[in-house]
Formats: sequence, structure tokens, C-alpha cells
Amino acid sequence: MSTGIPNKTPSSSASPLPVVEFGRSADNLPVARLGDTAFAMVPAGEGRHFLATGWRLSRVLAEWTRDDFYGHGGQVADEPAFRAMVAENAEHQREVAALGRQELSVRVNTPWGSSQGATLYAQGVIFHSTASHGGFQLAPDRNASIHPKLRSCSRFYEEDAEWAAVALGLPELFTSHERREAEDIIRNHWPDAWETIHGRALKAGESRERDRQIFERDHAGDWIVISAIRSDHRPGFAEVVARCGGRRGARAAERRFLVPVEEYRAGRFGFVIDVARHPVYDGPSSFAGWRG
Repeated sequence: MSTGIPNKTPSSSASPLPVVEFGRSADNLPVARLGDTAFAMVPAGEGRHFLATGWRLSRVLAEWTRDDFYGHGGQVADEPAFRAMVAENAEHQREVAALGRQELSVRVNTPWGSSQGATLYAQGVIFHSTASHGGFQLAPDRNASIHPKLRSCSRFYEEDAEWAAVALGLPELFTSHERREAEDIIRNHWPDAWETIHGRALKAGESRERDRQIFERDHAGDWIVISAIRSDHRPGFAEVVARCGGRRGARAAERRFLVPVEEYRAGRFGFVIDVARHPVYDGPSSFAGWRG
């Protein structure tokens, strides 16, 4: 889970609800404080920004700097979007407090190691944290609530993506923010399941995984770039290594091509070589140790 990591949010309705404080940092970044969490909108180049996070910054907001932030919370369009994201996080924390999740100390072996801490969402629904990872463990009756296309026979659901199946099957145990995030994860990771659940086909641009499948189908016979470098031997060109269909593996055939630097963009799923315009290149390589 990302923004809604359960073991890092308030778990008791007795905890004071955080108040959002907005301001600007010493280096003029839009910043905010929400309880122990600090947020900043940080430039990422080419007019883009991302949400950076910090923890327990005790100084006033005007004394914060970029170096105080280490977490990455995704892209942010502009300052109003930044404020909206922080406000959404505040609402999420208020809903978490109302749900009354409880911290536990249990001795359980999980697929990710021994549990070092746990959060009880409800009877039969426990989130475990380990030294390396974490996720949900469901009792058999709770696991029966998970959609068959997303259900885990082990009754464990890891925290990066599989947790979304738990939020879909047991929505009353999750906040509005977590349910929206779970919907996005299922649509982007398991499009077949999403289409079955919603009874309609996904359109282009609605699911990253579905778009990737379509791209690979449409370009199965094309040369797809797997690595690229600015050529030291042919100024103005990128020297690229491409494989048919973008296939990986030691036995996949490779070819090198030259692509004008101003034209080359990696793209969402890879750059497709136009064999009519991008010449095969067999000259000296700028790739260290490359062998044809």
C-alpha cells in the first residue's frame, strides 16, 4: 500500500485528529504539516513536480528545506493539486481513526518473514509488518469475501498491490482514499478481473497492464528498443539495441540501430524501430562491452 499504509496511520479513535498546516519552506517550496507527517511539492524538471514526504519535523515550516524530505508520494500537477492531496490525506487519517484499527503484538510466520507488528482491522483481518515487507492475513470466512479472480489460496495478500483485493472484498474496513487506490490498482494490474467485476471492457488509456498487452500484441513482430545511448561515433544519433517484440532473455536476437537524438523517446512501453527510416548499425559501439 502507498499513501494508505495501515501500520503508519492512526489506529485509535482516542488519538487527536491532525490539523493541516500549509506554508512555504526556506527554499520556497510549498509545504504542509499533518500530524507527524511533512509534505512538500518538489520540482522534478520539465515543469513537473512530485510529492515528497518527511517525518516529525519539529521546526516551523519556514525553516524546512528540500533536504528534510526523503519519501516519494507520486506526481503533483500544481500547488492546488498539492493542497488537495494533503487535504485528502487528512480525511484519510480521520476515517482511519473512526474505523478503530488496533495495534497488536503477535508471533506469526508470514510469506515475508516473522511478523514484527500487526494491525487488527476486524476479526479475521490482520495486517502484518515484517523486517522486509508486509501484508494482510485473512481468516477462511473473510477470505471467502474476496472475488474469486483475486482470491489467494494462502489467505495472505502482500502490501504493494494484492492488498487491493482485500479492500475490494471488505470495503467497510477501508477508508475512501484506500478504496479509490485499490480500484486503481486492480484496474491497472489485473484488467481481466476488473472487467469481470464491472461487466465492461476497458478502453485505451484506462489500464496500464491492458495497454501493455495491446502494445505487445500490435508490435510482436517489430524491433523494440531495450537500451539506448547517445552515440560517440555518430554525432546527433542515439545508438540503440533492439529485440524483436522487445523480448527479454539470453537467446533473444539483438540488432543495433541509429535513431536521431531529437526523435528518440523511450515511450510508455518502449520505442518502436521504423526499419524504413532507422538504419541498422554495425559500426563501433558506445555501449561498454556490447557484442553483436
